[in-house]
Amino acid sequence: MPVKQRLIIAAAVLLLGLGGWWSYQRFIVGDAVVLYGNVDIRQVDLAFMVEGKLAQVAVDEGARVKAGDVLAKLDDAPYVYGVAQAEAAMAQAQANADKAIAGSRSKEIEAARAQVAEARARLANAEASFKRRQQLIREDAVSKQALDDAQRDVNVARATVSSRESELALAVEGLRSEDVVAAKAQAAAAQAALDQARYRLSQAVITAPNDGVILTRIREPGAVVGPSAPVLTLSLSSPVWVRTYVDGPHLGRVPPGTKVSILTDTPGGRAYEGTVGFVSPTAEFTPKAVETPDLRTDLVYRMRIVVENADLSLRQGMPVTVKLAAAK
Repeated sequence: MPVKQRLIIAAAVLLLGLGGWWSYQRFIVGDAVVLYGNVDIRQVDLAFMVEGKLAQVAVDEGARVKAGDVLAKLDDAPYVYGVAQAEAAMAQAQANADKAIAGSRSKEIEAARAQVAEARARLANAEASFKRRQQLIREDAVSKQALDDAQRDVNVARATVSSRESELALAVEGLRSEDVVAAKAQAAAAQAALDQARYRLSQAVITAPNDGVILTRIREPGAVVGPSAPVLTLSLSSPVWVRTYVDGPHLGRVPPGTKVSILTDTPGGRAYEGTVGFVSPTAEFTPKAVETPDLRTDLVYRMRIVVENADLSLRQGMPVTVKLAAAK
């Protein structure tokens, strides 16, 4: 590249640097401190916490919204069904827990006693039949197979009596404490699953977290979105800040809480009131946008000024002038 062109490019870069410098550079007018900075408005990317098909986007770019306004909805049918399923599982688990806590009812105990009596009667009948066949086999009146069948009936009847007696004992005693605890735990797990299903259903709607203006409409109805995929971008109405810098010699003039006035470049524009809300405890080099050969080693402190009476005339990145009263 010819030397002349290099000189032209270098001069252009220097001019751009000086232009950026005027956006931030601070200077003193008499005994009053004047700072230059830019408006800083926070933005929020709004997204669903669950996946699904986008059913509705209720706002467009530029729309002013209030905190709590519904901005977008998913097709919530899958989550409605999930809640219904969790409610049914919860009802079943709670019924089992209630049953375990209450124990056996008196009618169930009586039924168990009746089954024991029936089993004992069958055992007595089987034993009597076995004795008769023992007598008859001595007289060759029945076969050996008939005697074996009678013995088998006696064994079965005795086992049935033992089983029925165990069931009666359990009915009288009730469930073990461990079983009751397990039933309660299952009910608690079912309740947690129901709470989760209801929460997922609630997350199928995006509401405005704060007052603001819609900057970007990123997705349209019909799109399938995943969790955390941005759908809208919201510019918050408050707080509105001004970001500026102050050098070391004048740092003591701008402690947090200092009242300032803020002016825009708009002819006849209103003046805004502000308060110094934050002064960085750490010095830094002048930002690259404001570096010039004379300022490259100049240390400054970042400041954040809270605008107290902001309106829609203040836009992100707008250059402003911050004035502090003269020292008394």
